[in-house]
Amino acid sequence: MSIIKDQLQRVIKLQGIPKRIVSLVPSQTELLCDLGLEAAIVGITKFCVHPNHLLESKTSVGGTKQVHYDRIKALQPDIILCNKEENAKDMMAELERIAPVHCSDIYTLNDSLELIEMYGDIFQTIEASECIIKDIKKSKAEFEEFIALKSLKTVAYFIWKSPWMVAANNTFINYMLTLNKLDNVYLHTSRYPEINVDAIENTPDFVFLSSEPYPFNQNHINEVQSYFPKSKIILVDGEMFSWYGSRLIQAFNYFKDLNGVLNC
Repeated sequence: MSIIKDQLQRVIKLQGIPKRIVSLVPSQTELLCDLGLEAAIVGITKFCVHPNHLLESKTSVGGTKQVHYDRIKALQPDIILCNKEENAKDMMAELERIAPVHCSDIYTLNDSLELIEMYGDIFQTIEASECIIKDIKKSKAEFEEFIALKSLKTVAYFIWKSPWMVAANNTFINYMLTLNKLDNVYLHTSRYPEINVDAIENTPDFVFLSSEPYPFNQNHINEVQSYFPKSKIILVDGEMFSWYGSRLIQAFNYFKDLNGVLNC
């Protein structure tokens, strides 16, 4: 038996290296695959779309907020992977009746790297974890050099419509915006507040419409433009701003391309 702690400092007891994994977080599912653990994954959510063949080969146990506990139990997992933000709090106690639950809690890049290192220890994929961490650090350093001379701009990052909601302070998204030298106009609020778009106090240079969790698309630009007539409205890949696993390697190259659009 091994005793570990997750990112909420909860003590977890494991009977050896977990061989059957249920992952309830899309970005963590992708990370597991990049660690070479795809064969060990037995259950995922319907939002675990990377790699794109997983939903055909693995059992879907529901979403991130609601799951089918009977399906999870039938899979006989050795460990269930959750996230404090993405998974409903009341799920935790019920899941712990089935198997040990490891919960991540991500606000910064260092939190992400810590999680990748944790998975390396838990699943004994230390070499693969170290390679991913090295690649992320390298991509980040190259991006920081790229953006060093860029001037600070302001932004509003929308994640939902009806009601309108934005990413504000104390979020991983806001951390990523900061790395892009983008000052969030909703920094005075926390997490994911609902806002009144008819009473905007500050006009940002840019308004980002994220591809997830609400599927903003080209059709929404004109509507949002009417609320922000002086801002540049841009559709952005939400995975690049909010997925905190191995997707980070791709994210910094995406940000380089995005900065080209911002400066047009």
